[in-house]
Amino acid sequence: MNAVIPVLPRYSFFANDCGGLRLDVCGRPVVMRCSGALWLAAERTLVVADLHLEKGSSYAAHGQMLPPYDTRETLRRLEAEVDALAPAVVILLGDTFHDRRSEDRLASDDADRLRLLATGRRLIWVIGNHDADGPQALPGEVADELTLAGLTFRHEPQAGGQPGEVAGHLHPAARVKAPRGIVRRRCFITDGERIILPAFGAYAGGLNVRNVAFAGIFAGHPLAGVLGPGRVRAIGWRQLVGD
Repeated sequence: MNAVIPVLPRYSFFANDCGGLRLDVCGRPVVMRCSGALWLAAERTLVVADLHLEKGSSYAAHGQMLPPYDTRETLRRLEAEVDALAPAVVILLGDTFHDRRSEDRLASDDADRLRLLATGRRLIWVIGNHDADGPQALPGEVADELTLAGLTFRHEPQAGGQPGEVAGHLHPAARVKAPRGIVRRRCFITDGERIILPAFGAYAGGLNVRNVAFAGIFAGHPLAGVLGPGRVRAIGWRQLVGD
Protein backbone atom coordinates (compact mmCIF):
# COMPACT_ATOMS: atom_id res chain seq x y z
CA MET A 1 0.00 0.00 0.00
CA ASN A 2 1.36 3.42 -0.93
CA ALA A 3 1.78 5.95 1.85
CA VAL A 4 -0.37 9.06 1.68
CA ILE A 5 1.81 12.16 1.82
CA PRO A 6 -0.13 15.22 3.01
CA VAL A 7 0.24 18.34 0.88
CA LEU A 8 0.76 21.49 2.91
CA PRO A 9 -0.86 24.73 1.78
CA ARG A 10 1.32 27.01 -0.33
CA TYR A 11 2.36 30.17 1.43
CA SER A 12 4.53 33.23 1.01
CA PHE A 13 5.80 35.98 3.26
CA PHE A 14 3.91 39.22 2.99
CA ALA A 15 6.28 42.15 2.67
CA ASN A 16 4.72 44.61 5.08
CA ASP A 17 5.38 46.01 8.50
CA CYS A 18 4.16 42.94 10.38
CA GLY A 19 5.98 40.18 8.53
CA GLY A 20 2.72 38.37 7.85
CA LEU A 21 2.28 35.03 6.12
CA ARG A 22 0.03 34.85 3.07
CA LEU A 23 -1.77 31.74 1.85
CA ASP A 24 -5.09 30.58 0.44
CA VAL A 25 -7.90 29.15 2.54
CA CYS A 26 -10.29 27.24 0.30
CA GLY A 27 -9.00 29.30 -2.61
CA ARG A 28 -9.35 32.70 -0.91
CA PRO A 29 -6.15 34.69 -0.20
CA VAL A 30 -5.64 35.63 3.44
CA VAL A 31 -2.78 37.04 5.48
CA MET A 32 -1.93 35.72 8.93
CA ARG A 33 -0.61 38.78 10.76
CA CYS A 34 1.90 38.61 13.58
CA SER A 35 -0.65 40.22 15.92
CA GLY A 36 -2.82 37.10 15.58
CA ALA A 37 -5.34 38.87 13.32
CA LEU A 38 -6.41 37.53 9.92
CA TRP A 39 -6.57 39.99 7.01
CA LEU A 40 -8.63 39.59 3.83
CA ALA A 41 -7.23 42.36 1.66
CA ALA A 42 -9.69 42.09 -1.25
CA GLU A 43 -12.63 42.42 1.13
CA ARG A 44 -10.82 44.86 3.46
CA THR A 45 -11.86 42.61 6.33
CA LEU A 46 -10.00 42.19 9.63
CA VAL A 47 -10.79 39.14 11.77
CA VAL A 48 -9.79 38.56 15.41
CA ALA A 49 -10.86 35.77 17.74
CA ASP A 50 -11.20 35.29 21.48
CA LEU A 51 -10.47 38.73 22.92
CA HIS A 52 -11.89 37.65 26.32
CA LEU A 53 -12.27 41.28 27.41
CA GLU A 54 -12.51 41.76 31.19
CA LYS A 55 -11.03 38.37 31.98
CA GLY A 56 -8.88 40.06 34.64
CA SER A 57 -11.89 41.56 36.40
CA SER A 58 -13.73 38.24 36.17
CA TYR A 59 -10.89 36.45 37.92
CA ALA A 60 -10.65 39.24 40.51
CA ALA A 61 -14.34 38.82 41.32
CA HIS A 62 -13.55 35.21 42.22
CA GLY A 63 -10.57 36.08 44.41
CA GLN A 64 -7.77 35.57 41.90
CA MET A 65 -6.17 38.99 41.61
CA LEU A 66 -4.73 39.70 38.17
CA PRO A 67 -3.50 43.10 36.95
CA PRO A 68 -6.64 44.76 35.55
CA TYR A 69 -5.07 45.91 32.28
CA ASP A 70 -5.97 43.11 29.86
CA THR A 71 -8.88 44.91 28.18
CA ARG A 72 -6.84 48.07 27.68
CA GLU A 73 -3.90 46.16 26.17
CA THR A 74 -6.10 43.99 23.95
CA LEU A 75 -7.95 47.02 22.58
CA ARG A 76 -4.66 48.84 22.03
CA ARG A 77 -3.44 46.01 19.84
CA LEU A 78 -6.74 45.85 17.95
CA GLU A 79 -6.70 49.60 17.37
CA ALA A 80 -3.16 49.31 16.01
CA GLU A 81 -4.37 46.76 13.42
CA VAL A 82 -7.30 48.99 12.47
CA ASP A 83 -5.01 52.01 12.11
CA ALA A 84 -2.55 50.04 9.96
CA LEU A 85 -5.10 48.46 7.63
CA ALA A 86 -8.18 50.76 7.61
CA PRO A 87 -10.61 47.83 7.29
CA ALA A 88 -14.14 48.25 5.99
CA VAL A 89 -15.25 45.27 8.10
CA VAL A 90 -14.07 44.05 11.51
CA ILE A 91 -15.23 40.57 12.56
CA LEU A 92 -14.97 39.65 16.24
CA LEU A 93 -15.01 35.86 16.07
CA GLY A 94 -16.66 35.03 19.38
CA ASP A 95 -15.73 35.12 23.07
CA THR A 96 -15.08 38.82 22.68
CA PHE A 97 -16.18 39.15 26.33
CA HIS A 98 -14.98 36.71 28.95
CA ASP A 99 -18.42 36.31 30.55
CA ARG A 100 -21.96 37.67 30.31
CA ARG A 101 -21.29 40.42 32.86
CA SER A 102 -18.08 41.66 31.25
CA GLU A 103 -19.81 44.45 29.34
CA ASP A 104 -21.15 45.81 32.63
CA ARG A 105 -17.61 45.92 34.04
CA LEU A 106 -16.09 47.77 31.10
CA ALA A 107 -14.50 51.10 31.95
CA SER A 108 -16.32 53.92 30.18
CA ASP A 109 -13.28 54.84 28.09
CA ASP A 110 -12.88 51.22 26.94
CA ALA A 111 -16.57 51.14 25.95
CA ASP A 112 -15.97 54.35 23.97
CA ARG A 113 -13.05 52.69 22.18
CA LEU A 114 -15.30 49.82 21.11
CA ARG A 115 -17.90 52.29 19.87
CA LEU A 116 -15.23 54.07 17.86
CA LEU A 117 -14.28 50.78 16.19
CA ALA A 118 -17.80 50.68 14.71
CA THR A 119 -17.55 54.20 13.29
CA GLY A 120 -17.31 54.23 9.50
CA ARG A 121 -17.17 50.43 9.12
CA ARG A 122 -19.14 47.24 9.77
CA LEU A 123 -18.41 45.74 13.19
CA ILE A 124 -19.72 42.18 13.41
CA TRP A 125 -19.92 40.31 16.71
CA VAL A 126 -19.99 36.54 16.15
CA ILE A 127 -21.20 35.08 19.42
CA GLY A 128 -19.25 32.45 21.30
CA ASN A 129 -19.73 30.18 24.29
CA HIS A 130 -18.55 32.88 26.74
CA ASP A 131 -20.68 35.71 25.31
CA ALA A 132 -23.76 33.96 23.95
CA ASP A 133 -25.99 36.99 24.59
CA GLY A 134 -23.88 39.26 22.42
CA PRO A 135 -23.29 42.94 23.23
CA GLN A 136 -26.16 44.77 24.92
CA ALA A 137 -25.25 48.47 24.69
CA LEU A 138 -22.52 48.55 22.07
CA PRO A 139 -22.94 49.09 18.32
CA GLY A 140 -22.48 46.51 15.60
CA GLU A 141 -24.19 43.50 14.06
CA VAL A 142 -24.60 40.21 15.94
CA ALA A 143 -24.46 36.83 14.18
CA ASP A 144 -24.20 33.15 15.08
CA GLU A 145 -22.03 32.82 11.98
CA LEU A 146 -21.68 34.54 8.63
CA THR A 147 -20.43 33.89 5.11
CA LEU A 148 -18.17 36.32 3.28
CA ALA A 149 -16.13 35.80 0.11
CA GLY A 150 -16.84 32.07 0.15
CA LEU A 151 -15.60 31.65 3.73
CA THR A 152 -17.73 30.80 6.76
CA PHE A 153 -16.90 32.63 9.98
CA ARG A 154 -17.98 30.97 13.22
CA HIS A 155 -16.66 30.76 16.75
CA GLU A 156 -16.27 27.04 17.27
CA PRO A 157 -14.87 24.73 14.57
CA GLN A 158 -17.32 22.07 13.48
CA ALA A 159 -16.62 18.36 13.12
CA GLY A 160 -16.02 16.76 9.75
CA GLY A 161 -15.12 18.40 6.48
CA GLN A 162 -15.74 22.13 6.67
CA PRO A 163 -14.05 23.74 3.65
CA GLY A 164 -13.81 27.49 4.00
CA GLU A 165 -14.32 27.51 7.76
CA VAL A 166 -12.64 30.31 9.76
CA ALA A 167 -12.96 29.70 13.50
CA GLY A 168 -11.45 30.40 16.89
CA HIS A 169 -12.40 28.90 20.29
CA LEU A 170 -9.48 26.48 20.69
CA HIS A 171 -6.76 29.12 21.26
CA PRO A 172 -4.13 27.21 19.23
CA ALA A 173 -0.51 27.36 20.36
CA ALA A 174 2.59 25.67 18.95
CA ARG A 175 5.48 24.15 20.83
CA VAL A 176 8.38 24.09 18.41
CA LYS A 177 11.76 22.41 18.39
CA ALA A 178 14.37 25.11 17.82
CA PRO A 179 18.19 24.98 17.64
CA ARG A 180 18.51 26.53 21.10
CA GLY A 181 15.69 24.67 22.77
CA ILE A 182 11.91 24.60 22.61
CA VAL A 183 9.70 27.67 22.26
CA ARG A 184 5.95 27.95 22.75
CA ARG A 185 3.91 30.54 20.85
CA ARG A 186 0.34 31.24 19.85
CA CYS A 187 -0.34 30.24 16.27
CA PHE A 188 -2.75 29.91 13.39
CA ILE A 189 -3.37 26.34 12.28
CA THR A 190 -4.54 25.46 8.75
CA ASP A 191 -4.55 22.77 6.10
CA GLY A 192 -5.47 25.22 3.33
CA GLU A 193 -9.14 24.20 3.50
CA ARG A 194 -9.99 25.73 6.88
CA ILE A 195 -8.17 27.79 9.50
CA ILE A 196 -8.29 28.30 13.27
CA LEU A 197 -7.13 31.65 14.64
CA PRO A 198 -5.07 32.19 17.78
CA ALA A 199 -6.67 33.95 20.72
CA PHE A 200 -6.15 37.71 20.42
CA GLY A 201 -6.80 38.59 24.07
CA ALA A 202 -3.93 39.53 26.36
CA TYR A 203 -4.95 36.97 29.01
CA ALA A 204 -6.40 34.30 26.70
CA GLY A 205 -3.51 31.80 26.65
CA GLY A 206 -3.18 28.88 24.25
CA LEU A 207 -3.83 25.15 23.80
CA ASN A 208 -1.16 23.00 22.17
CA VAL A 209 -2.21 22.03 18.64
CA ARG A 210 -1.08 18.47 19.43
CA ASN A 211 -3.86 18.28 22.03
CA VAL A 212 -6.65 15.79 21.39
CA ALA A 213 -9.09 18.72 21.06
CA PHE A 214 -7.68 19.31 17.56
CA ALA A 215 -7.96 15.67 16.49
CA GLY A 216 -10.17 15.11 13.47
CA ILE A 217 -10.46 18.78 12.48
CA PHE A 218 -7.94 18.58 9.63
CA ALA A 219 -7.88 15.90 6.97
CA GLY A 220 -4.07 15.79 6.90
CA HIS A 221 -1.16 17.27 8.78
CA PRO A 222 -1.77 21.03 9.03
CA LEU A 223 0.62 23.94 8.90
CA ALA A 224 1.15 26.22 11.90
CA GLY A 225 1.59 29.95 11.37
CA VAL A 226 3.55 30.68 14.54
CA LEU A 227 3.51 34.22 15.91
CA GLY A 228 6.92 35.70 16.55
CA PRO A 229 8.41 39.15 17.03
CA GLY A 230 7.74 40.92 13.75
CA ARG A 231 7.08 37.75 11.74
CA VAL A 232 4.76 34.78 11.33
CA ARG A 233 6.75 31.60 10.74
CA ALA A 234 5.44 28.61 8.78
CA ILE A 235 6.11 25.45 10.82
CA GLY A 236 5.35 21.95 9.58
CA TRP A 237 3.60 19.35 11.70
CA ARG A 238 6.70 17.23 12.33
CA GLN A 239 8.46 20.15 14.01
CA LEU A 240 5.62 20.58 16.52
CA VAL A 241 5.80 18.78 19.85
CA GLY A 242 3.31 18.19 22.65
CA ASP A 243 3.45 19.80 26.07
